[in-house]
Amino acid sequence: MAQIKAKAPGIVKELKAAVGDTVKAGTVVVVMEAMKMAMPLPSPVDGVIKAIKFETGARVNPGAIIMEIE
Repeated sequence: MAQIKAKAPGIVKELKAAVGDTVKAGTVVVVMEAMKMAMPLPSPVDGVIKAIKFETGARVNPGAIIMEIE
């Protein structure tokens, strides 16, 4: 199982996939905002979104697991 983790403290600005969606490696699945800059987070693997831990607008700390892909 792969995990999408926050790389810096920030806000989840956009979720580009939902639970059950199939994604390809390299596809941006989450956009975070940190220090007024957008940070796209791509899927590291081909797979299916199994869980989303935060909603849009949520504040996250570095290392927080935002999404799980199986």
